[in-house]
Amino acid sequence: MKRTLILLIIAVILVSCAKEPVPPIAKVLPDTTFIHGVILVDNYSWLKDKTRTNPEVLDYINAENKYTKQKMRHTKSFQKKLYKEIISRMKDTDLSVPVKKDNYYYYSRREKDKQYNIYCRKKGSLDAKEEIYLDVNKLAKGYNYYSIYYKSISTNHRYLAYGLDTTGSEKYSLVIKDLEKGEYLEDTISPIGDITWANDNKTFFYTLEDETGRSHKVYRHILGTDEKEDELIFTEEDEKFWCWTRKTKNRKYIIMASGSKTTTERWFLKADDPFGEFKLIEPRENGHKYYILPHEDKFYIITNDNAKNNKLVVTSILHPSKEYWREVIPHRDSVYIGVDIFEDHLVISELSGGLEKLRIMEIDSEESHYVDFPEPIYTFYTWSGTEFDSPILRYTYESLVTPYSIIDYNMKTREKEIMKQKEVVGGYEPAEYISERFFAKANDGTEIPISLVHKKDLFQKNGENPLYLTAYGAYGDRFDPYFSSARLSLLNRGVIYAIAHVRGGGEMGKTWYDQGKMLNKKNTFTDFIACTEFLISEKYTNKDKLIIDGGSAGGLLIGAVTNMQPDLFHGVIADVPFVDIINTMLDPTLSAVVSEYEEWGNPTDKEYFDYILSYSPYDNIEAKDYPNILVLAGFYDPRVNYWESAKWIAKLRATKTDDNLLLLQTNMKAGHGGSSGRYDYLKEVALTYSFIFDILGIEE
Repeated sequence: MKRTLILLIIAVILVSCAKEPVPPIAKVLPDTTFIHGVILVDNYSWLKDKTRTNPEVLDYINAENKYTKQKMRHTKSFQKKLYKEIISRMKDTDLSVPVKKDNYYYYSRREKDKQYNIYCRKKGSLDAKEEIYLDVNKLAKGYNYYSIYYKSISTNHRYLAYGLDTTGSEKYSLVIKDLEKGEYLEDTISPIGDITWANDNKTFFYTLEDETGRSHKVYRHILGTDEKEDELIFTEEDEKFWCWTRKTKNRKYIIMASGSKTTTERWFLKADDPFGEFKLIEPRENGHKYYILPHEDKFYIITNDNAKNNKLVVTSILHPSKEYWREVIPHRDSVYIGVDIFEDHLVISELSGGLEKLRIMEIDSEESHYVDFPEPIYTFYTWSGTEFDSPILRYTYESLVTPYSIIDYNMKTREKEIMKQKEVVGGYEPAEYISERFFAKANDGTEIPISLVHKKDLFQKNGENPLYLTAYGAYGDRFDPYFSSARLSLLNRGVIYAIAHVRGGGEMGKTWYDQGKMLNKKNTFTDFIACTEFLISEKYTNKDKLIIDGGSAGGLLIGAVTNMQPDLFHGVIADVPFVDIINTMLDPTLSAVVSEYEEWGNPTDKEYFDYILSYSPYDNIEAKDYPNILVLAGFYDPRVNYWESAKWIAKLRATKTDDNLLLLQTNMKAGHGGSSGRYDYLKEVALTYSFIFDILGIEE
């Protein structure tokens, strides 16, 4: 009898536990805004809490997290398996390639089971004794989040300055360490944007941020003095502009700059004369962006003056203004250029047709050659930390199938040396995978590039393949094809991974960007839909096996296309998505909003208000069926605040007509980039992948 009763109690508990979890329902508290003759009704504006302390808001966010955990409980073992699988490919104990700076070699180490980097250096040679100058693992003990930003070492290599954030809010406080004594100095400033040392090793310049996170003031600080004694050098009054400081590659000058998304202005000061006066190079002119590359007694200048894709000019340092500029590399309509400088060479990146080439030019002779790359689809980045007087250019190379590699290229002899290639532990054969590039035709006839990778033996062109399509499409930023060992967990289960290089990004140059911003923003969305329809028509997948993904401004894209054509996708992953764009852009007190007017338009102007409102994901939710949706947010995110995701989910849940999954996971200990620790971050990846496999029916 007793045994029967126990079994009955257990059965009741199991049945109770098996009940379908009930989704949180956000209360409706209408808030109205009257603008341009339109009444905006926002039922969930109460979720916007800038203090992040409102108990009701916290209860709702925690309830959503609990619901997500309950709905994904059946995938818990799969998540653990995926996490172990992903970290099993990582080299737990690893060493970066040392970078030579004067008589020191700087590098970082990672050790097994440790979340953060250990920063080290050796003096004189690589055989010298190791000095650990910053062990972030020790510093991060007791913190849920720990991020170090903008490490800057003084010219004599004695002092290390960096910004520290322990919440994810991106409000960085200055920390200075005396590496010779191993002690931390009392000098502290907050919130800082950047730090640049003068050559006297006791003076540095820094930018200070306002309440919106905009770097708007430049100060000069002397070690050991009170912050109150710091001299204000410059104040940027235009709220669209941010200011910053940098030391030039030859370490002879400190550049002070201010810029918006369309316009820049720059000053220079000899780094040996920190108490001198900054000299203006060229006054700001709306739409003019330029960059400075000092060389001996000359300034090489990259400029878009009558050159949408940039041109390179040169002038005497004594006469830096535009009237004295002499053209070195002319503008080309089809090639967007960027330039770096060494003592004897110019390093020129040339972007054309969606691919970037690397060109080396001798400064004296102006003779040039191209560096060859072994694959038709690839990504490279030149390394800015190499020494000015060296003939060695260090760059990184990778593709969708080739792991991240660091390569030293001798610009004189044209010899390459692979210094390191990221190791995939357990074995990896690139030949088992294939990467391809296609072009989908947009509504206006524009050809949109698509980069794609899949495992050869798991692919058949029959329309039955699961496919993961991602994109960004904003700020002129490129979404370059890159290698991911974590992604192998998708590819090895038959999922195709694809990138839609939509307009608004920078993959095809400045015009490509312009065609996907401001009053052209909808091109970004229709381009993505065109890529989706192309992949379906070409039998790579079908709408019941298609997963789409985007983060931040890419999350805006994902939110917009989900409203426009929800029946085209089976699953949606939106990572810190910018989905409440009209309400955010109407609040200039939020981070970066005013500067964003040059990306989306200012909604106080009726033309831009009407256009933004017509695609804003939050404002265009309708009573119809939506796909399965997973939304990821960071509670302390200052760029895309947590309430955008919370409001979007609340309105979707109250409006949509289907029973598909609708999940919100808010990281209560992080900001825009997710968890700061490398292992914690991969747990978030495992959750995302398990969501994909679950809705696709791919079992553990």
